[in-house]
Amino acid sequence: MVHISRRTVLTSALAAGAGVALGPRLATAHAAQGVPTLVPAGHDPVDLHWLEGGSPAALAGGTTWGVPWPRGAFAPDQQLALTTAAGEPVPVQTWPTGWWPDGSVKWTAHAVSAEAPRAESYRLAAGRPSTPGKRVTVRETPGEITVDTGTVQVVFARNGNQVVRAIRRGGQDVALGGRLIVSRQDVPDTDRSGSVRHESFTGAVDRVTVEQSGPVRAVVKVEGRHRKGQRSWLPFVLRFYLYAGSDGVRVVHTFVFDGDENRDFITGIGVTFSVPMRGEAYDRHVRFAGADGGVLSEAVRGVTGLRRDPGAAVRTAQVEGRALPDPATWDQRVTSRLHWVPQWGDYSLSQLTAHGFEIRKRTGPGHSWIRVDGGTRAAGLGYVGTPSGGLAFGMRDFWQLHPTELEITGAATDEAEATVWLWSPRAEAMDLRFYHDGLGQDTYPEQLDALEITYEDYEPEFGTPYGVARTTELMFWALAATPTAERFTELAAASATPPLLVADPGHVHSAGVFGSWAPADRSTPARAAIEDNLDRMHAYYVDQVDQRSWYGFWDHGDVMHEYDGDRHQWRYDVGGYAWDNSELSTDLWLWYHYLRTGDATAFRLAEAMTRHTGEVDQYHLGTWKGLGTRHGVMHWGDSAKQVRISNANYRRFHYFLTADERVGDTLHELVDSDRTFLVLDPGRKINGGGPFDPDPSALGVGQTTDWGALAGAWLTEWERNGDPIARTKLLNGARSIAALPNHWVQGSVRYDLADGTFTGPAEPSVSIGSLSSVFGLIEVMTELIDLVDEPEVEAAWVEFCRLYNGTAAEQVAATGASWGSLNLRQSYSRATAYAAARLDDTTLARRAWTEFRTGHAGYPADHPFETVRVEPPRVLNAVDEGRFSTNASAQYGLAAIQCLALVGEEL
Repeated sequence: MVHISRRTVLTSALAAGAGVALGPRLATAHAAQGVPTLVPAGHDPVDLHWLEGGSPAALAGGTTWGVPWPRGAFAPDQQLALTTAAGEPVPVQTWPTGWWPDGSVKWTAHAVSAEAPRAESYRLAAGRPSTPGKRVTVRETPGEITVDTGTVQVVFARNGNQVVRAIRRGGQDVALGGRLIVSRQDVPDTDRSGSVRHESFTGAVDRVTVEQSGPVRAVVKVEGRHRKGQRSWLPFVLRFYLYAGSDGVRVVHTFVFDGDENRDFITGIGVTFSVPMRGEAYDRHVRFAGADGGVLSEAVRGVTGLRRDPGAAVRTAQVEGRALPDPATWDQRVTSRLHWVPQWGDYSLSQLTAHGFEIRKRTGPGHSWIRVDGGTRAAGLGYVGTPSGGLAFGMRDFWQLHPTELEITGAATDEAEATVWLWSPRAEAMDLRFYHDGLGQDTYPEQLDALEITYEDYEPEFGTPYGVARTTELMFWALAATPTAERFTELAAASATPPLLVADPGHVHSAGVFGSWAPADRSTPARAAIEDNLDRMHAYYVDQVDQRSWYGFWDHGDVMHEYDGDRHQWRYDVGGYAWDNSELSTDLWLWYHYLRTGDATAFRLAEAMTRHTGEVDQYHLGTWKGLGTRHGVMHWGDSAKQVRISNANYRRFHYFLTADERVGDTLHELVDSDRTFLVLDPGRKINGGGPFDPDPSALGVGQTTDWGALAGAWLTEWERNGDPIARTKLLNGARSIAALPNHWVQGSVRYDLADGTFTGPAEPSVSIGSLSSVFGLIEVMTELIDLVDEPEVEAAWVEFCRLYNGTAAEQVAATGASWGSLNLRQSYSRATAYAAARLDDTTLARRAWTEFRTGHAGYPADHPFETVRVEPPRVLNAVDEGRFSTNASAQYGLAAIQCLALVGEEL
C-alpha cells in the first residue's frame, strides 16, 4: 500500500487554489494571498431558547451549543456577551468553530454552567462577556491534571489504570479510583458446550490532553486501551466536561471494537468509582430513578416498616436522606435491636430490554438477590452516599441503549462501588458474529446473483465488526448531601435529555448555512399541504422507532430501510432491506426537518442517528478506516464498504449545532478517506476481481457519489480548521470535474490522490446512475457554489441539474448521448429547481414542481401520507402501517424542502 502524507504534497495545487483563505491562521493567510482586510458588518442580537422549551430545572453540568453568523458579520476576535431576556448578564465562554472564506466567523460555540442565571430565553450579542464568580481552572503536573470548578475538584491520572484518581468536594473525597472495566468470554452464551474462559480487563491510560481550560468550561480528553497481561484491546476515548461552579461531570465514552467476533464475546462494559461511606449504616442512602419521574429511596439499614417504631422524626429523616437523630432519642426497643436489622450493601437496577427494568438488592456476596421493584423505562440515574455527600451516576439513553445497568456494591463497608454498565453483565454476552454461513456464496457471480434476490451484497470475511465504535454519554454529580426526591428527579431528567440552547429557524436560515432550505411556511394551501405531509412522514419515523422497538446498544439511532406489507413488518431479516445505514440520505432529511421546524423531537431523532451512523456504521480503525457499510441485516454485515455511508455531509449538522468534540473526531477521520481507494476496489465484483494494484494518480473514484462524500469531509475540515489541503482538494476536484468534457457524467475518469484532481479522455462519453447525487452531492455543491466564485464550476453543475430530468434530446444536445431511463425523478426535482433558480428560468421551475408532484420513485404530492392501524392477531403488537420506504421518504423530504426554498413562488 502506498502511503502519502498530507503534509508533503500539493505545492503546485496550493498555488492553483490560492484565491480563497479560511481558518484560524487568518491574518497570515490573508497577508500571503492578498485577501483584503475584513471589515466586520456586525449583526443584530440573536435570541436563544431551550430546545424542549421552558426553563430546565437542572443542567448536565452545563450546556454547550452552536450559533451561525452571516458572512462578514464578525471577525475571529469578536467577543460575544450573553444575557437573559430580562437583561441579566450570564457568564459565557465562546470560541469559533467555523469560518467563511473571507475570514469572518461562520459558527461560534458557547458554554454556560448550571450555576448561570436560568431563564426561558436568552440574547447573544456583540459585547464583553460576563465571567463566572467561580471560574473553572486547570492545574497540570507531570503526574496528574486537576480541574477545579470552584465547587468540586477532579484529579486525572496521566497514566495507569485509574482514569480519575479522585473527585473531591469541600475537602472531602466523594469518589475515588474511577476506572474502565470490560469482561469477555470465549464462547457465546447461546452456544455453550464445555468450558468457558472468562477474563476481565481494565482501561489503561495512554494520553491525557486538556482541550479547554475555562473560564466557564474545561474539557479533558483521555485516550487508552483495555489491558490485562499481554493483551491490549478495545481502544477508548473519554472526554470529561466540567463547568464553572458546577458539581456535575459529563463524560462522553467511546470505544472501538478490535476483537475477534468469533472469540471475543463481551460480557460487561462499565465505568466504576469507589465511594467512601461514612457514618452508620442507617445514614447510608441509595437512590434510583425509575420511570415517569419515580424515585426509589432506600437506606443500607432501614428503620422504616419494622415491628417496632423508632419514631416519626426518625423515619421521616431516613426517607428524606437526612442524618438521623441520635439513636439514644429513639424508641429503645428499636435502638437496642438495630444489630438484628440486615444491612443491604448491594443494589442493581438492570434494563435488559427497552420495555422493562428490575431493581434487586442483597446483603452481600454469597447471599441471594431479592427483587425490590420494577417498571418500564428507567431514567438511568443512581446515587450512593450519606447525608454528608455522595455520588450520583447515570447514563443518557439508558433504556434506549439496553442492556444497561446501574450497580452499587459494598455500601455496608467503608467503600462502596458505583458502576454504570454500558453492557450489563446480567445480559447475554455480546455476539457480533455474522448471521449466516454464506449460503454457498463463494464466488463473485454467486454473490451478484444472490444480490438479485435478497439485495444483500455478501462476501466472505467482509461482515466484520472490527473497527466499529459506540459512543455513550454519562453523568456524575459529586453531591454535598443525599438529594431530595424532587432534586434527584431533576438530575435524572438532565442526564436523560441534556438541555440544549438553540437559535430559532429564522436566524439559522438568515445566516446562510447548510444550503437551500427555508423555515416551514404554511402561508398558502399548497404549501400547507406539503408541510403537513412532511410532518406526517416525520411523525411516522418517530412512531415506528417506538412501536417497532428500534433500540439496543448497537441499533439505537438507526431506522429500517423497507417495509413488508404482507407480514406487516419491516424487512429486518431480508438482506439489504433491513437497517438503513444512511441509505439515500435519511440523516440529511431528518436534520433539515429540524432546521425548518425547530422541533425538539426532530432534533433528538437526528442526533441519535448521527451518534449511531457516525460510530456503528463507520470503520474507525483497520484496513477500512474511513469507510461505511451499506444497509443490511447487521450494521456492518454488507460487503459494500463505501465513503457514501461514512459521509461527513450527514454529521456536520450535529457538530456545528452542538460543537460536540466526538462528532468532530469522526469528521476529522474522513479527511483522508480518499486513501481507502488504495486498499479496496469498489468495482471488484463487476470487473471480475482481478489483481488490485491501484495507481495513486489514477484511482477509480467516481465524481458523483464518491466525490460528494469526500467533498463534504473536505468542506467541513476547511470550514473548521482552515486546512489548506482539504481546501485545495475540494476546489481542485470541483474545477477538474467541471473541466471534463461532460463534467459530472463523463465516463472513464481517474482521480489523483496527490492533489484531488480528476482526469478523463478528451472525447465526451456518458456514465450516469440514479444514485449519483442522492448521497449529499446536491447539498454540498449548493454550499460550495455559494462559498466560492467559480463560474465554470457553477455552469457545469447547473447543466447537470438541468439535464438529469431533462429530455433525451436535451441530454444528447448537451452531452452527445441520452442518459437513459433514470430512476428517482422526484428526488431530482430539487436539481431541476436549483437550475431554475440559478438560471432564473420559470419554465424549469414549473417543470420542477411537475416532477415533484408526479412522485416518480417517491410519493405523489397530491396524495397525503396516511397510515392505518393494524391490530393483533395479524401483528404481534398494534402498529401504524404506511406505504413506506425510508429512502423514498427521505428523498421526498429533501426534494420538497429544496423546491419550496428555491422555486416556492411557483406554487
